[in-house]
Amino acid sequence: MWIICKKEWQQFFNSLTGYIAIVIFLLLNGLFMFVFPDTSLLSFGYASLNGFFALCPLILLLLVPTITMRSFSDEYKSGTFELLKTMPLTPRQIVWGKFSGALIVVLIALIPTIIYAWSIQHLSTIGGVDTGSTIGSYIGLLILGAVFTAIGICASSFTNNTVVAFIIAAFAGYFLFNGFDAISKLPVFKGMDYYIEMLGINFHYNSISRGVIDTRDMIYFFLVICVALLITQRNIAKK
Repeated sequence: MWIICKKEWQQFFNSLTGYIAIVIFLLLNGLFMFVFPDTSLLSFGYASLNGFFALCPLILLLLVPTITMRSFSDEYKSGTFELLKTMPLTPRQIVWGKFSGALIVVLIALIPTIIYAWSIQHLSTIGGVDTGSTIGSYIGLLILGAVFTAIGICASSFTNNTVVAFIIAAFAGYFLFNGFDAISKLPVFKGMDYYIEMLGINFHYNSISRGVIDTRDMIYFFLVICVALLITQRNIAKK
């Protein structure tokens, strides 16, 4: 499994596209946090990273599909999937190896954003950022990245077209993140809105972002990841 994991993240950084994707991710976060007046943290008048943690998931929805779109679709297209199947690896090991490799890339992209928290902390004259909430939010971002990675890997296993894999992953990720919130606001679901919101990723992400690590939230994310990867295993087992 480690061989597949290593191959996955090395493949991403072997092309200029990988570096450009991460640079754009960091640049967009930086622009929204410190440059654009409507979202700049410097305009709030107090030390808070709430704007960053509210915006970053939406940018991850574009970054993660860029990382995962080639996972299986390129293997299908180039014919290397047949070679991959001849290796002494089970479909489960192949899928979890690719998932782990892509997740390492997501982690590498998130690590430099810690400088934003450091900057706000040192720019603050009184108090500083809420450490507990910030740590909880970063844990939430990492878990969110893992969920989007699993969805992206799953989307890539359906097609040999990387663009189609990107679109499917971005749409599925956005629907699971924000779709249930929108559905819960429909008048027809009045009285059931809370339970419908609980089906969405955003509900559980916001819960962790408050600095409270709830077992129910962790179980939810674990189930979403496992279901997505299980579907992926079934897809490649049929090939």
